[in-house]
Amino acid sequence: MEQELAMLRQLIAQLQDLLNFYGSPPPPPPPPLRHHHNHHLLLPHSDRCCVLNVEDGSADDYCGLLMAAEKPETFTMLEPTNPPPSKKIRKERNTRGKFPCSTSTTEAMEAEIWKDFPEDLLQPVIARLPVPAFFQFRSVCKNWNSLLHSESFSQHSAQAPQPDPWFYTITHENANSGAMYDPSSKKWYHHPTISSLPDKAIVLPVASAGGLVCFLDIGHRNFYVCNPLTGSVRELPARSVKVWSRVAVGMTFNRNAYKILWVGCDGEYEVYDSISNSWTRPGSMPASMKLPLSLNFRSQAVSVENTLYFMRSDPEGIVSYDVASGMWSQFEIPGPLHLSDQALAECSGRIMLVGLLSKNAATCVCIWELQRMTMLWKEVDRMPNLWCLEFYGKHVRMTCLGNKKGLLMLSLRSRQMNRLVTYDVASGEWEKVPSCMVPRGGRKRQWIACGTAFQPSPTAVA
Repeated sequence: MEQELAMLRQLIAQLQDLLNFYGSPPPPPPPPLRHHHNHHLLLPHSDRCCVLNVEDGSADDYCGLLMAAEKPETFTMLEPTNPPPSKKIRKERNTRGKFPCSTSTTEAMEAEIWKDFPEDLLQPVIARLPVPAFFQFRSVCKNWNSLLHSESFSQHSAQAPQPDPWFYTITHENANSGAMYDPSSKKWYHHPTISSLPDKAIVLPVASAGGLVCFLDIGHRNFYVCNPLTGSVRELPARSVKVWSRVAVGMTFNRNAYKILWVGCDGEYEVYDSISNSWTRPGSMPASMKLPLSLNFRSQAVSVENTLYFMRSDPEGIVSYDVASGMWSQFEIPGPLHLSDQALAECSGRIMLVGLLSKNAATCVCIWELQRMTMLWKEVDRMPNLWCLEFYGKHVRMTCLGNKKGLLMLSLRSRQMNRLVTYDVASGEWEKVPSCMVPRGGRKRQWIACGTAFQPSPTAVA
């Protein structure tokens, strides 16, 4: 019972941090509780599993935690990664391995208070935990693990504040497994190969919506939808239109259902509906659309409500498709001078553009916003000059590794460098991304090939 109370103390502490963060007044404090971070909860054998310290663990520990928690009937003990030894003050060393001293009366009172913690309060609290902390608590027992498939918990998660987007990326070293980056904690998590994929299949992330990532195999034949956090995956049925050339892909999500659109340069397109689990072609592309579309495949599609926007290069501009009405539109928008490697982005309904602006030997990353009245691009920000000096005289290429809710990840590389940065459109903040290391590979860095941004959601089902 004492050890179960330790986990409840940690849960209360998480709730207190969340209330303080979101500015809500804290509830009346319970009887004084003290808890020690070095203790793990041991349950009866049928519910037994290990609680990992995600903050101190490696990316591989977190990945193993996800996979172990996915099958509660076959829990395995996972050994936590011990942090490097550090000096402790004498008082802390003396109390290590022991619970704080208290009288038997106090212990009895605590057990009486917390043994029947209301379930209707527990679910809203856990739904508001950070994603790594959620999976840490999920590994406590089968009951908490089952929350992932609970309808009531899904409702609480939908009402909770949405976490910042994550980025799912593919590395050059291993195209069959991914690496996920959490900008909030500035940590990488390695994602294993999707188990249901055919042997030796190479799939690339091309779009995302509602916590799900859409993958397309390298032969442009098969689509897959997966929740990277839980491993929920679906292989989409074969397309009715056989197009072996490159296609652009967009994805929307609405009320637990999603739609996926693929479009080719010759005007072929289809829409997948997760409810009917089928591809359809609602309507046809209007004759006013200039073919071929000359789509810019370096730029991922962005979605604003039910409308998907694709970038085209000849003529320069944007092609849009309304998933609800099935209507196509096109807008000729001249690009800024000396622009290269451009990609679309979106922030609160605003259409943005990011690209490299090069003149002579100078290169800089710039951000533009589409002006609805004039249908022209207006520069709104650019990378700090000190950072741009690093690109001087170098042949730099840029790849946008995804954008969601105005948060972008950019890969800037040349023969002499490989840099990853994030940019927040709303705050105008630029951040350098730590290197993605090879799992258990010492200090060897991985080179990111492609990626997409997604909204982390433990309850999203493919």
